[in-house]
Amino acid sequence: MAESYATDESVQTLPLDAMHRRLGARMVTFAGYAMPIQFEGIIAEHLWTRAHAGLFDVSHMGQLLLPLAQGVSLEAVLPGDIVGLAEGVLRYSLLLDDKGGILDDLMVTRRARDLYLVVNGAVKTADIATLRGVGLDVAYRDDWALLALQGPEAVAALERLVPGVSELRFMRAAAFVWSGHDLWVSRSGYTGEDGFEISVPATAAEALATALLAQPEVKPIGLGARDSLRLEAGLPLYGHDLDPGTTPIEAGLGFAISKRRKLERGFPGADIIMNQLLGGAPRRRVGLVVEGKLPAREGAAVFAGTEMVGTVTSGGFAPSLGMPIAMAYVAAAHAADGTAVEIEVRGRRLAATVTAMPFRQKNYVREGVVA
Repeated sequence: MAESYATDESVQTLPLDAMHRRLGARMVTFAGYAMPIQFEGIIAEHLWTRAHAGLFDVSHMGQLLLPLAQGVSLEAVLPGDIVGLAEGVLRYSLLLDDKGGILDDLMVTRRARDLYLVVNGAVKTADIATLRGVGLDVAYRDDWALLALQGPEAVAALERLVPGVSELRFMRAAAFVWSGHDLWVSRSGYTGEDGFEISVPATAAEALATALLAQPEVKPIGLGARDSLRLEAGLPLYGHDLDPGTTPIEAGLGFAISKRRKLERGFPGADIIMNQLLGGAPRRRVGLVVEGKLPAREGAAVFAGTEMVGTVTSGGFAPSLGMPIAMAYVAAAHAADGTAVEIEVRGRRLAATVTAMPFRQKNYVREGVVA
């Protein structure tokens, strides 16, 4: 697994904390919160989500609101087309520093009266400071929880409780009401599967989670399986695969820079990023398939012969594939698919091959089809 976890009784708790403990979760500290790493077991939870539907508590993420009129100002720190977003549309974007380094990756949604942002929990305080530092009027929704329902049967389970959600398509969102409570639901997630993220008042989170877990398709899933699921999907994790020392081009996230912004520039680090986009970056994030059964973990060195050419940033066993996989940053000369490299693990060299990501096909529902 990519994350480093530790137990600590002094950390903050989330709205579903008591429920997680009743369900027998193993609790750990992550992003300053006590969170469940597993319930039944990481591999079992991973495979259940791939086949059915898993419920994740992602309430540690930061939910932020900005006035709609501040979309122009938001583009001062993001490279995406925020002004051109249609209502109910999500856009993946990046918070950048003046050297083009990634301060965070996030989701922006245009709603009827505001912009809704979901940022990573570990850096949400810094993100808020950055946004306020450029004059943005940021409201932090700390009284709302965030649940993720992921898997091929997620739509059937949620539709029973919230009729109409099945009409949403990938990267689309809308307001719904469940049992008298307002919900904001997007068809999105970070597992590579079809699914939803549900923003719900914290006071109603346990009731909604209980109703979802009563559906035959749904089981509670912890952070361990969330990590292995996103790794199979080739999705980077902030603080591990993304950081201020990494540009969007090195990370393979050039798609997050919209066409208009490429032409107009005006975002932090634009010259550096555009030079890399046109001329190539010195290193690239790649996928690695590792021979044998021993997984390569974060920090392992990648070699081409006697030369160290990169470093693993995420790695572990892929339950759906039955083999170890990893993400790494390697020198551009060794980043082509099919390139043979070696990873040093516990004093041994493991043979590995650079491979295209995702490692496993994503199953998103776009315009009525799975793609």
